[in-house]
Amino acid sequence: MNSFIAFIMGPMVWISAIIFLGGLLFKFIGIIQSVRSKEPYVFSYLTVKHSLRSIGAWLIPFFPKSTRLSPVYYGISYVFHIFLFVIPLFLASHIVLFNEAFQISWPALNDGVADWLSLAVIAALVFFAIRRQMVPEVKYLTSGSDYLLIFLVALPFITGYLAYHQWFAYRWMVVAHVLSGELMLIMIPFSRFSHMLTAPLTRAYMGSEFGNVRHARDW
Repeated sequence: MNSFIAFIMGPMVWISAIIFLGGLLFKFIGIIQSVRSKEPYVFSYLTVKHSLRSIGAWLIPFFPKSTRLSPVYYGISYVFHIFLFVIPLFLASHIVLFNEAFQISWPALNDGVADWLSLAVIAALVFFAIRRQMVPEVKYLTSGSDYLLIFLVALPFITGYLAYHQWFAYRWMVVAHVLSGELMLIMIPFSRFSHMLTAPLTRAYMGSEFGNVRHARDW
């Protein structure tokens, strides 16, 4: 058991990180090659100015008009995505592991704050799951894989919360937390999670087409 824990907290971390980064790079190269072969004209009007302007506009809460039409959903979605990155990066226990590996560290979240943020992420995922049943147009497009992805995102936060409080089966909760986090990293390039890459590229494309060709805004 000890050797298994050492493996998943050592080599497996590197394996999942390499698959994550390599998968995203492979996907990015594939997208560029696809555009070059099917729609090469896109590069003629793609500009850094209009790309960054569009990405920046969509990063501002409730600035795009469409987000103001569904304030509850987009409000929860904005907060969820921020916490999804903030918690893993600024959790004290994660920073300690990173410091042990690379001898660098940065300020950490207060454990109590991290606790509440984790619960907020879990609550947001419950909201997204319920919304897929309650909103007809979303329910129509929903399949079992969507609920599975929601569960996979929730699992590292649920197991991490339980492991931190040591309510039961502490050792197994730590194992489940590490494995579920690694699984999510591995799945990102090969699932809908890859929108962390494709969303900015889409915004760059839309921003450039609207701004450089139509001379309009895409928000």
